[in-house]
Formats: sequence, C-alpha cells, structure tokens
Amino acid sequence: MKEGLQSSIKAPLWTKDFCLICLTNLFLFAGFQMLMPTLPLYVEMLGGGRVAVGAVGGIFAISAIIVRPIAGKLLDQGGRKKIFVMGLIVCLIAIFGYPWASGLVILIIVRLIHGVGFGMATTSAGTIASDLIPSNRLGEGMGYYGLTNTFSMAIAPAMGLLLLYYTNFTTLFIVAAVFSIFALLTSFSITCPEFERAETTKSYKYLEPAAFLPSIVMLFTVLPFGAIVSFISLYAIEQGIENIGFFFTVYAMALAVTRPLSGTLSDRHGYHKVIVPGSFSMATAMYVMSIANNHYLFAIAAIMFGLGIGLVMPSMQALTIRNVAPNRRGAANGTFFSAFDIGMGLGSLIWGVVAHFYGYSIMYMITIIPVLIGLAIFLRYYKKT
Repeated sequence: MKEGLQSSIKAPLWTKDFCLICLTNLFLFAGFQMLMPTLPLYVEMLGGGRVAVGAVGGIFAISAIIVRPIAGKLLDQGGRKKIFVMGLIVCLIAIFGYPWASGLVILIIVRLIHGVGFGMATTSAGTIASDLIPSNRLGEGMGYYGLTNTFSMAIAPAMGLLLLYYTNFTTLFIVAAVFSIFALLTSFSITCPEFERAETTKSYKYLEPAAFLPSIVMLFTVLPFGAIVSFISLYAIEQGIENIGFFFTVYAMALAVTRPLSGTLSDRHGYHKVIVPGSFSMATAMYVMSIANNHYLFAIAAIMFGLGIGLVMPSMQALTIRNVAPNRRGAANGTFFSAFDIGMGLGSLIWGVVAHFYGYSIMYMITIIPVLIGLAIFLRYYKKT
C-alpha cells in the first residue's frame, strides 16, 4: 500500500498528452474569446438592440446545453477523441460562416451551430484532461488546465477589439478561424488513455446525478458572467471608454494567479476555504461594475472577478468529478458545463431585458444576487467539504 501511495504521489502531471490537450484548449478558446467583446458590436451594426445582443449570446449557450449531455454519453462509450475532433470541425465551420451573416437571423443560426461545436469540443477536452491527470492531483491538474482559458482570455478579447479597430469584421473572423485550425491540427496528436467504457443501454443517464449540486452552484455563480461577456463593450462605450479590451487582460491576469492555487488549496484544505472567499470576491466585482465610470474602476472589477472565478470554478469542477467513476466523467463534465451554459445563456437573455428597461448600471448591481444564492446553496449542502 505504501508503494502504491508513493507511486500515486510521483505520478507525473505534465505528460506529453496533457500538454497537448492544454495547447489545443488554448487555441480553441482563443478562437472563441476573440468574438466575446466584438459580436455585440456586430449585432449592433446589423441593427440589433440590447435584447438582440442577449438573444445572440443566449442561443449559443442553449445549443451547447442541448449537445453536452449527448456528447457526454458518447464520450463515456469510448468516443473521446472522435467527439473532440468533430466538435472542433463544427466550430471551424461556424467561424467561417460569420462573415456571411448579413442579418440577425443568419447570425443566430451561425451562433447555434457554433454552440453545438463548442459544446462538443469543450466537454470532450475537459473529460480527456481529467483522464490524463493523476487522481490525487485532480484539483491541481484541472487548475492548470483551466489556465489555458485564462491565457487565451488575457490575449484574445483585446486582440479581437484591436483587429476590429484597425481592420474589419472579416479580418477578425479569419484570425479566429486560424486559431480554430491550430486547435484541430494539435488535437490529432493526442493519445487518449484507455478506460472501462459505459454500457450502451437505454438506461444510460445522460446527466450525472452526483454532479447536480455543484453544477447548480456553478449555474448561479456564472449568471453575472453573461452580463459581462454580452454587454461590457456597450456599457464601456456608454461610459466613454471605446476599447475595453484591457478589462479581459486584467481579468485574465488575476485569474492566472488564483486558478492554479485553487486546485492545490482545495485538495489540501477543503473546498470551503476556496469557494467562500471566491464568491464574495465575485459579488464585490459586480458592485464595482455597477458604479464603474473610468478605467480604474473597470480594472478593479476585473481583478476582483478574476480572483473570484479563479477560486470557484476549478474547485467546483473538481468537486463535480471527484466522486464519479472514470466511465461517468463524460456525463459529469457534460452536466457541469451544461449548467455553465445555462447560466451564461440565461444571463445573456435575462440581463438583456433588464438592461433594456433599467440600464446597465442597475443590471450589474442585480447580478450580485445569483452569486450569493449559489454560495448559500454550497454552504447548505457542503458543510464538511
């Protein structure tokens, strides 16, 4: 038993395949995140208002929600890499479709297709990553894996806004497609580990019941993120700030500080020590967002939100998959990210309506409520973690 424990402790994290899945995820998210602050401006150019901006964000999330449980089932039945590659191809096709979206209806269709591909690819990537991480370093490994999203966030949104400022939307979409091509090419070199496949039966559960509670917490926690992604560019312009790209860079820098620490702290000291302060940091960020009228306040909000989400999300994902069998990790990740997408999608839709009637400042103030609800659920049901 001692030898087994020592072997587990010495199990390497940074294997070739783990590095490749991280690199692929980096490229995947770069192609996606370039569009986060720029698509609302594209919707506005096409004549859409605040509700339309929310709808475009919402339809992306809804399509991802629908596909994730199906992808999870296929992943657990042995199709890890196949589903991953298929998702990356669909993402690439969708990105090539953006320049042809000359109206809101076509744009919504393209976003729906992109959501399907993104749902397949990200669920697959998270599942493959969890397979490649030693079990006793799961929180740490998922934290490092999540850093690829962070590095992408530090560069891609600001790059997208700069490209749009100096060129046009067509160039923006071409560069996003290049990142997606890199993701696809890198994925071909990944070798997925063997695992006991789930049985192909009618009784297979597309969602993992053991993942419900952490997923519900995550749903409430990310509701404010929908308000940031969908409306920060328009809110910043309203406040006299034309290029809000720095917000995402500052946010990502703060996220990079806490994300790897989150996994290590939760593995060693429990989830309460990480999730509670992280949630309060996010709530503080949304308050600062509601009063932000200059670069400094936007930067403070970015730091607080980055610190908060960097603490909460890796811990909740590790909590989601720690008690499920390897052949149910696809379903668990599908459940978790479906909740994430529901939060983002509902956030885009709900906050679009709120902003339409009450303005952006009140909208951001209200986003504090779901963060506190998520924290209350966690404290109620995870008293000993």
